[in-house]
Order: sequence, then C-alpha cells, then structure tokens
Amino acid sequence: MIMMIMMRGRFEGWYYKHQSKDRSLAIIPGRAEGGAFVQVITDSRAYMIPYPLSAFQKGDSLHVGENTFSLSGITLDISHPEVTLSGEIRYTGTTPICGDIMGPFRFFPMECRHGIASMKHELCGAVSLNGEVFDFTGGLGYIESDSGRSFPSRYIWVQCNDFEPAEPDFSVMVSVARIPFYGVRFWGCICVVWLNGREYRLATYNGVKIVRCEPGLIDIKQGKYQLTITVGVNEGQLLAAPRFGTMDRVIRESLSCPARFRFMEGNSILFDQGSDRASYECMME
Repeated sequence: MIMMIMMRGRFEGWYYKHQSKDRSLAIIPGRAEGGAFVQVITDSRAYMIPYPLSAFQKGDSLHVGENTFSLSGITLDISHPEVTLSGEIRYTGTTPICGDIMGPFRFFPMECRHGIASMKHELCGAVSLNGEVFDFTGGLGYIESDSGRSFPSRYIWVQCNDFEPAEPDFSVMVSVARIPFYGVRFWGCICVVWLNGREYRLATYNGVKIVRCEPGLIDIKQGKYQLTITVGVNEGQLLAAPRFGTMDRVIRESLSCPARFRFMEGNSILFDQGSDRASYECMME
C-alpha cells in the first residue's frame, strides 16, 4: 500500500545513522510542504537534495526518488550537481524500544512527535559519496523519526551507541526540549537507555527531573536512576529543519563528537564511559 497524504503545514522525516571506526553518514529522507527531500550528512559536509512531492512514497518501505529506506537497510542512488551517492547498506539485529517513546503524549496534538525504530543494529555494505567509498561493514546504525509542524524552538538532542570496548552493551537517546502544550510551555524530556538487553525509560510522563540542561551538558534523574552526559562540542554541519511545515529553519548537528555518559542506580555506577561517536544537536538560544 502506498500512502501519498499531504497535510498543509506538516512534515515527516526519518534519520538513518551509520558509523564505522573511521566513517559516519546520516541520511534523512522526508517530505514537507515544499516537497520531498533527502539530506546527507558526514562529519565534514551536509547536502540537501530536493525532490518533487510525487517522488515521496511510503508503504512497507519508504521511497524518495530512486532511494529506498526500510528496517532491513537502505539503497541509495542520488545524482545531483553537488553530490553523487550510490550503494547499499543492510541492517541486521535491529533493536526496537518497548512501545511509543511519546508515551501518553501520543494521544494529544503535539508540535513534534518523535519515534525510535532501532536503538542499535549491525551494518553490512558500502556507499560511494562523490567518488569516495564509505564502507560500513561491521559498523553500527540507529533509526529514528520525527513528524508534526515544527522542531521545538529550544532543545538538546544526544544519541550514541558506539563505544570501545563494546561491553557492557550501551545505547542511549535523550532529548530535552521546550514544549508548547495547550497554551502553556514546559521543559520536557524523553530518554531511552539500553543497557545489556534491558531498556530504561526516563521521561516527563514517568516523572523525570531535569537537574541541569545547557549546551554541552544534560543531567536528568528519575527515582533511583540518574543519567549525566557531557559533550565536547564541535561546530557541526548546517541542516535544514522544519518550521510550520516548511524546511526553512537552519540547525547544526555534530554527527560524531566526543561525549561522556554516566548512568547511575543510586550510588552504583551502571555505566561510565566516553565515545568519540556521539551525535549532538543544541538549539538553546
């Protein structure tokens, strides 16, 4: 079944992240009021490739032009004046979360709805970007989505699943944002920690407390659990983001930057490790 539903002033997009020891690549397919698009992000460049809305098709898999996206992998075929990108990357061992990350807020009209399709999965395959080969065999991936009208006016987002050593098995996504809700605004948080096969959900609807949130630092606490993230901020790449359904806002994302993650249960350290492959967005001004 193919869906071609377009509601004025709305967007939807998916975020497919791929990392190996020395390569990072994120692909964002989506559609907005002005048409469909694919954004391509590396550690050093970002590209925005526009498509007509008719090129966007969504069913069991997502298609934008000749590009295909699904939970089993992506196939890319882009020829644009600024970027040529082709190849295939397959996914195995996808890790979905338990239920909707939005919790009870999924039943209410929201400015932006977030989704997580896979916290972590293994990669196999390679792509050629402007003649340079990016081989992701043996690497790790992550998939999320967003839909609605606009990104939050102020927010911080951090995601990471690539650590050395790889034990314990740890993956995390956290977002703290200023949320409009029925005429009021509040600071909300959604967070998933995946540790050795167990999911921990820290979120506003579960009573999370935002201890500190500022550029380069997120510290949240829920009951006996506390997650502290410090990020070594770098400049990142310029991306297009939605505002009232059109992709006319500019944000920055660091696809791979250093960060430290400390996850506590009471006085016990469950995880305390750094990574050079954390992804980070901060729009707090």
